[in-house]
Amino acid sequence: MKNKAYQYMDWPRIEAIVYGEENAPRDVMAPRKVDEGILVQGFFPEAVSVWAVWEEQAYEMKQQDEAGYFAEILPFSRIPEYAFRIEKRDGSVEVERDPYAYACQITEKDEKAFLAGIHYHIYEKLGSHPMLFDNTEGTYFAVWAPNAVRVSVVGDFNHWDGRHHPMHRMPMSGIYELFVPGVKPGDLYKYEIKIKGGGLCLKADPYASRFEAAPGSASVVPDTALYQWKDENWMLNRDIRNRTDRPICIYETALSKWWKEGDSFREIGHKLLSYVKNTGYTHVELHPVMEYLDEASGGYDTFGYYAPTARYGSSHDLKAMIDSFHQSGVGVILDWTPAHFPRHEAGLERFDGTPLYEVKEASMAVHPKWGTLLYNYDSPLVRNFLIANALYWLEEFHADGLRMDDVDSMLYLDYGREESSWVPNMYGTNENLYAIEFLKHLNSIAKKHFPGILLIAQEDGLWPQLTDSVENDHIGFDYKWNSGWTADLLEYLSKDPIERQYYHDTLTLSMLYAYCESYILTLGSRDVGSTEEFMNKIPGTEEHKRATVRLAYAYLILHPGRKMLSPDAQQSPGAERYLQELLKLYKNSPALYELDEDTEGFEWIQLMNAQENVISFLRKAAGETLLVICNFAAVPYIHYKIGVPFAGIYREIFNTDAARFGGSGVTNPKARTAVKEECDDREYLITVKLPALSCVVFGCTEENREPVYA
Repeated sequence: MKNKAYQYMDWPRIEAIVYGEENAPRDVMAPRKVDEGILVQGFFPEAVSVWAVWEEQAYEMKQQDEAGYFAEILPFSRIPEYAFRIEKRDGSVEVERDPYAYACQITEKDEKAFLAGIHYHIYEKLGSHPMLFDNTEGTYFAVWAPNAVRVSVVGDFNHWDGRHHPMHRMPMSGIYELFVPGVKPGDLYKYEIKIKGGGLCLKADPYASRFEAAPGSASVVPDTALYQWKDENWMLNRDIRNRTDRPICIYETALSKWWKEGDSFREIGHKLLSYVKNTGYTHVELHPVMEYLDEASGGYDTFGYYAPTARYGSSHDLKAMIDSFHQSGVGVILDWTPAHFPRHEAGLERFDGTPLYEVKEASMAVHPKWGTLLYNYDSPLVRNFLIANALYWLEEFHADGLRMDDVDSMLYLDYGREESSWVPNMYGTNENLYAIEFLKHLNSIAKKHFPGILLIAQEDGLWPQLTDSVENDHIGFDYKWNSGWTADLLEYLSKDPIERQYYHDTLTLSMLYAYCESYILTLGSRDVGSTEEFMNKIPGTEEHKRATVRLAYAYLILHPGRKMLSPDAQQSPGAERYLQELLKLYKNSPALYELDEDTEGFEWIQLMNAQENVISFLRKAAGETLLVICNFAAVPYIHYKIGVPFAGIYREIFNTDAARFGGSGVTNPKARTAVKEECDDREYLITVKLPALSCVVFGCTEENREPVYA
C-alpha cells in the first residue's frame, strides 16, 4: 500500500514541507480522490505511528519520510470526516482533524478589495475567528505576509512548534490562511514566519482582537458571543447631538486615572460616568484603549490596533462601558494613533522580513521625535489596515469619534528632521502626498458610513483648511485642536501680571484666525497636566494661582470654539461646583455655541486695554447677547466703566470670583442699567465691579424687552 500512496505524492514539495519552506501546503496535503480511494497525508515530526480514524474504523498510515511524513490511501469513494490519531515518542496520544481538509474562507472578491485598499471589513477575514466549519469546531486564522517564505500559526495547541500547521498562501494577495480544528477561544497564538535568508521570527497577529496581559505579547483567540447594545436612542440621534450649533464640551482622561486593583472597563466607566455627568460634560475623550506594551507611552505606542487592552478586561467590558455612557447621554471619543507604531520584535516592524507596514526608505521610516516607525501610506494594503481599524472602533464599539494623534508628523515629510535628512516628494516639496490621500480617504469613508461622528486632528503645524471638506479637495476633519490658542494663553499666564501688558497680543491673537478652521480649544492633560502642575506654571500666591486657573477655564468656555479640558476629578468643593456651574452656563447659553463658526457670534468691546490687562467682548446668538469681561490683572477695579451694545438691563449671571467657588466674593448682585454715555466707541456704558484675576459675564436685555435672565 505504501507504494501505491508513494506514486501520488509530490516529493519536491513534501521536502519543502519537511524543511519548512512550503507556502501552499493545502495543494500538497489536502485529501483527494485517487484511483484506489482517498489519499490522506500529514507531517507529524514527533510521531512514531499515525492512524486515520473514521467512526469505528482505523487505518494505519505509512511513514513515507523518516522526518515524520505519513500517508495512506483510504478505501472510500468520497472523502470521509476523518481524524488523525497520533502516537508520539513520549508515549502521549493526540487526536486531531486534518486542517488541510478545509477550504479557504477568503474569496477572490475579498482579495481584490484588499489589494485595492477598500476592504473596509477586512478584520472579519484576517485575524483569528472561532467557527463551526463542516460540523467541526475550530479557529480560522489569516494574516498578510506576502514576502514570507513560510508562515505557521503556533500556540499552546501545537506546543509552539512551527513545523505543525504551516499556513496556505493565497497567490494573489500574499494572505496566509488556515482553519485549525480544535483551537478554541482563550488559546494563545502567534505567527512563526520564516523569512528570506532562513531566519525565523514570532509575530503577534496585527488583526488580533484580543491579547494576553502585558508584558506578554501573544494574541488570544477571541470569544464569539455578540454584545447586545442598548443605546439605540443615542445612535439614532447622534448626528443631532454633534452638530456645529450644539454645545460640545469634552472631558479628556486616561482610564488609568480611574482604575483601582481589580477594576475592569465596567467599574472604571461607572466612576468616570458619574463624574462626567455630575460635572456636565457632553463627551469624554479617552486616551488610547487599544493594546499597548510600554506603560510609559500611556497607550500612544499602540501594539494591538484591533484589541482593547487586556489591562481592563474584555471587548464586552469596553462595549458595556461605552453603552452606559450612551444611555446616559454622553458621547465617547477615542484617541487613535495612525501616524506611527512602536518597535517591538513581536510587532509590525519588518513583519514578514521586509518593511511591510513601515516606510520602505530606511532614512525616512523612523519617527524623529519618538523613535517609532512611520506607516507606509503608499501601500493600499497598509491604508486598508488603518482605515478598516478606524471603522472597526466606530462600528463594533459605537465610538462617537476619533481624535487622531500627531497628524502633523503624517502630513509633513520634514517633520522634526534636519534639512538634509528628508526626501522631498515628486514635486520637490515637503507634503506627504500619500498621507494626504490616506486621510482624505479615511475621513470621507468614515463620514459616509457614520455621518454623526466627530473626526478630530491634533496638528500643531499650519496646514491650511484642515477642517474643510474632502469634496472641496481638503482633508475633511471636523475639528482641529487649537494648539496655538493654548500655547499663547499659557505663555501669557506664565508672566507676572505686571508684565502681561507687554504680551497682550498673545491673548487676543487667536481671534485673527478663529474662523479659519473649526477649532477645539484645549486645556487638557497634555497641555497643562494636573491642576497642581497647571498652578505651577502660574506666578503669584496660592490664592492668585487658583483664581487664574478659574479664569483660564472660563476664558476657554467663553471664547469661540468647541471645548476640551481635563481638570482633576478630586478637587475642593468650590472648584467642583465652579466647573459644574461653568459648564451649565455654557450648555444653557446658545450665544456660547450656536454661532461658534460664524463671525456674527463674536464682537470685541475692549481689545487693546493692555495696560489694565482687561479684555471684553460679546457672544451672540438669535435672541441672546452675553457681555464678557476678563481681568488678567492681580488687582480689582471697583468702578470699571465699559461700553455696551444697547440701552437696557445688564445682569451678572456668572462670576469666577464668587465666594462659593473659593473666590474673594467681589460680585455685582444688582442689575446695571445702561447709561447714555460714550465709552469704548459705544453710545452706552455700565459701571461694574471687576475682581482681580476674574471673568464676569452679564446677560444683556434690550430696553423694552422681557428679561432673558431672572
